[in-house]
Amino acid sequence: MAVRTDAGEEAGLHPLGTSASNRWMVSQAHADLVRPRLPALPIAVETRSKSVRFDLARSAIIVIDMQNDFCHPEGWLASIGVDVTSARAPIAPLQRLLPVLRNQRVPVIWLNWGNRPDRLNLSPALLHVYKPSGVGTGLGDPLPGSGAHVLEHGSWSAGIVDELAPAASDIHVAKYRMSGFQDTELDSILRNLGVTTLLFAGVNADQCVLCTLQDANFRGYDCLLIADCTATTSPSYCMAATLYNVQQCFGFVVDSPAIGVALAGLAPDRREAT
Repeated sequence: MAVRTDAGEEAGLHPLGTSASNRWMVSQAHADLVRPRLPALPIAVETRSKSVRFDLARSAIIVIDMQNDFCHPEGWLASIGVDVTSARAPIAPLQRLLPVLRNQRVPVIWLNWGNRPDRLNLSPALLHVYKPSGVGTGLGDPLPGSGAHVLEHGSWSAGIVDELAPAASDIHVAKYRMSGFQDTELDSILRNLGVTTLLFAGVNADQCVLCTLQDANFRGYDCLLIADCTATTSPSYCMAATLYNVQQCFGFVVDSPAIGVALAGLAPDRREAT
């Protein structure tokens, strides 16, 4: 069998895998299953409970439901009388944080609600949450003004707000439940990327963000909730309870400036240079 070179390749073998951290080297006669070891990029951040050190090279940020229907003044929630001002609060800090994380090649994952047009992935129990009387505008129904279907995959309603335009390198995952792990490919993507630490942002903190973070914790991921990049249209005590429960049971609570401070001394694409 050929000897592995300094670059991690082997003469006569070809890489097989979509992620640099999870690939084989194969030929017709041989298969090398030893995964490449990416250089670690440890950083330390001050959370609301303690100083936490984690490997940025094995981290990803999941931005949840920053969509027109939840955050736009002409979206679904606004159309049914919800004040979306608080849901828009994460926009500005995310505008500052995401480019810095991308510069370190941290995967940015947009986890957005995106129903099938026929709604066959939605149970009556789920539809009832948003349409308890059976009438009105619920999941998949047309908005009274624009006619856009609520949170339908590929529609304006399910689109990310313009202020947070994704980069070409970002990853998109559609979900259909409060938790982004239920009945989606999210876990497979994260494991293929070699991710062990997850940063969480988006809306609503006490619903989709918390459910996804809890499921991540249950699956063994290390979880950090970025408080100022997370919000809810629920009463303020719901946000307070979310922050308490995350810090008490499921991970750590951090503010984006603390992450910015930790990243400030890193050169762009340091891992690539290494």
